[in-house]
Amino acid sequence: MKQTFSIEGMSCNHCVAKVETGIKELPGIQKVKINLKKGNGVVKFDEGQVDAAAIATKVTETGYPTQVM
Repeated sequence: MKQTFSIEGMSCNHCVAKVETGIKELPGIQKVKINLKKGNGVVKFDEGQVDAAAIATKVTETGYPTQVM
């Protein structure tokens, strides 16, 4: 499945890297594409291993409030 997330508070490439690293720690993540300028990210993942809510929670825990779009 592919899902878009709204990510608040990112201001630099270090922020993007932190978000990407956090998401990739979850099981079932296949691809992560974060867009700093748009303040969002697209994640491709295996629904059998992780869901969109868990991904949003993980990103929020890294310090960037996140919502599923």
